[in-house]
Amino acid sequence: MPQLAAFPKGFIKQLVSGEMSIYEWIELATKLEIDGLEFYNDFADVKDSTNWPKIRKAVEATGMVIPMMCASPDFTIPDPEGRAREVAKEIASIRMSAELGAKYCRVLSGQRRKEITREEGLGYVVASIEACLPIAEELGITLIIENHYKDDFWTEPEFAQMMDVFVELVGRINSPWFGVNFDPSNAIAAGEEPLDLLEAVKHRVVTMHASDRYLANGTIEDLRRQEGGTAGYVSFFKHGVIGKGLNDYDAIFSTLKGVGFNGWISIEDGVDGMEQMHESAEFLKRKITQHWG
Repeated sequence: MPQLAAFPKGFIKQLVSGEMSIYEWIELATKLEIDGLEFYNDFADVKDSTNWPKIRKAVEATGMVIPMMCASPDFTIPDPEGRAREVAKEIASIRMSAELGAKYCRVLSGQRRKEITREEGLGYVVASIEACLPIAEELGITLIIENHYKDDFWTEPEFAQMMDVFVELVGRINSPWFGVNFDPSNAIAAGEEPLDLLEAVKHRVVTMHASDRYLANGTIEDLRRQEGGTAGYVSFFKHGVIGKGLNDYDAIFSTLKGVGFNGWISIEDGVDGMEQMHESAEFLKRKITQHWG
């Protein structure tokens, strides 16, 4: 049966700035009664490697583990030295993941820069991920690429946001240490059907971000027009309680169960408070039990 983790989407900026300590988040998360906590490599408390044993111990003392590391490498930088720095940062995140006990570390493609072609971008990204795979294998870490929308700290959307690019990218990398972190809401952000994307990559999915988005106003076309050139997400495309948004979780879980998925599902919610995350956790627990028994 899949295990449930949580990612502190609602507190990410405070955790990155150091305004909120990782220990405060661990304490809040214990009340969710879940199995693990997904970390982000830019949390202030994890930037000092001497903190890693203490942080890991604090999580494991609650009965939880750290299964996944969220990292956001930008592999579409045209300058080779810039890409090499991103590879080095991802390798550092892989090492961090291993020290914290995680088995999965996220990779992304990078920003959709207007000055690069699709083929150039695919070449940059594939070469960069392949440069990270030897250390991932050595440390027992599976790299997971997410069908992503836009990192909180980026100005441009994801290079491989659209399904055709994402599916081609995934198909170009053949390694047991590489898989997909499926996020259904990000497919909606692309103006595409999440179930179509899932069908195309279902045999490569090893982890999942459980989220549910809704348009507070406007349309997907409005989102397209406003998404580039500013940091973070467009304001009217919002995270909501899982099970109350645009995704069909029965269909998603049926598909995953059908291909033998038994990995981690990480809750990406809580933007409007812990009450929402509690509601999302309870919904997902019910659905996991319903579909996996």
